[in-house]
Amino acid sequence: MSDIQAPTQRHALITGAGSGIGAAIALALAHQDCRVTLAGRSHERLEAQAEQMRAQIPQLSVCLATMNVTQPASVKAAVELAQAQLGPIHILVNNAGQAVSQPFGKTDVTLWQQMLDVNLSGTYHCIQAVLPEMLQAAHQGIPGRIINIASTAGLKGYAYVSAYVAAKHGVIGLTKALALELAGKGVTVNALCPGYTETDIVRNAIENITQKTGQTENQARQTLVARNPQQRLVQPQEVAQSVLWLCAKGSDAINGQALAIDGGELAG
Repeated sequence: MSDIQAPTQRHALITGAGSGIGAAIALALAHQDCRVTLAGRSHERLEAQAEQMRAQIPQLSVCLATMNVTQPASVKAAVELAQAQLGPIHILVNNAGQAVSQPFGKTDVTLWQQMLDVNLSGTYHCIQAVLPEMLQAAHQGIPGRIINIASTAGLKGYAYVSAYVAAKHGVIGLTKALALELAGKGVTVNALCPGYTETDIVRNAIENITQKTGQTENQARQTLVARNPQQRLVQPQEVAQSVLWLCAKGSDAINGQALAIDGGELAG
């Protein structure tokens, strides 16, 4: 990806940055000379990820912000720390997420609320905390980018994850509504919707399938792989590349979109 920089170096905050898609996005943005804030619940995981990044990028400018996206006060404190260390946030990647599988009849109100809190309300809390200074920077000529990592579950239904699907559909709705609201203010809002991706969430799904069906790990993995016409899992780096594209110069007209990264799963 070519230069994504505005006149000054940009600051990107990525939630769920300790592993998987979030870690891949953080590394990709850092390679483009972005200052990066790694946000997540575990400081130890964030520190380990930062060390891996420093090994590749000696000049890395990084902030570690421990954050629970379900708690507004935690989000606010983490964003204030990031802004104090690295300046206004120009790129927000809402990647933190959680998926728990249960039949609808066994989806109690606690699980329902948990899926909404992590996947939908967490996105809301982070945008609320970051947006004021992002708008100020955009007014001064540095465009803002809000990128919500949703899921193909935000574009279609999947059995046995109704609460997760509902939350991710909510993320898509929020993306479209906010994109219209900010369209004339120098900030774009888009969603990326990966299919089954090589992450902890998918590894947990494979474990769940083996426990409930008696399938081997390989059989369970193939059950998920079979949904992708390319017969493979999406890789975190592929999602990261799409983030770079949305942040690149010339991407300003891409706004309010929910882009599937799924090998063609939703094409049929």
